Amino acid sequence: MQSQTTSNTSDLSAQARALVRGARTAVLSTLLAGNGAPYGSLILGATCPDGAPLLLLSRLAVHTGNLLQDPRASLLYDATGALENPLTGARISLVGAIQPVPAESMAICQTRFLARHPSAAAYADFADFSFYRLQPDRAHLVAGFGQISWIEGADLLLSRGQWAHIAEAEAGILAHMNKDHHDSVALYAENLLGQAPGPWRMTGCDPEGCDLALAGTLVRLPFAAMACTPEQVRQELVRLSHLARTKTP
Repeated sequence: MQSQTTSNTSDLSAQARALVRGARTAVLSTLLAGNGAPYGSLILGATCPDGAPLLLLSRLAVHTGNLLQDPRASLLYDATGALENPLTGARISLVGAIQPVPAESMAICQTRFLARHPSAAAYADFADFSFYRLQPDRAHLVAGFGQISWIEGADLLLSRGQWAHIAEAEAGILAHMNKDHHDSVALYAENLLGQAPGPWRMTGCDPEGCDLALAGTLVRLPFAAMACTPEQVRQELVRLSHLARTKTP
């Protein structure tokens, strides 16, 4: 891999996290127990506060049985679906090991997952379901023809100092925005992201942006700069609200 400047690495890592955080689904590839053949399956996309992929898996599923034998896996996130030529669009493959979410992170991760995928609440508490995260070793980012980069796992995730305060405040931020500023949430989606009108809801918030949902549609609202405190998030949401009210879709 060719050497990259700190700035370029930071930009690529931010682009990679945005792809992962914005995806509704991903393709999970594991090694088939018994013969090691590759096995692909579809999973719901979500992230831990630091940007690591977050998965809700059943021990009855083939892919989970594979992971119990060998935790090595790959996740493919695809943002090319709306393009006439998918090969011009962005996608990313993360490789690493999938492990259970640590007990100290479980409450935050479970809340984040179910806010993004509320239908999963119907089975998340079943005895055979558990939350897992992929600890990335490397990521292969393809942003289009000729725009291909490897990103090291250490560069891919946010540090605790960047995400901890937002993770603690996230539930309150979402409740406040969806109850008291639902009109602004809708304008974010319609006027800033070009989405259809409707009762949009904010389903996630992290230092680099927010996630919005309407029925089966999930979209990502990026921040202009990283916001590492609740006050910085508030200021950015106010700025985006003003922008949305002065901009036509």
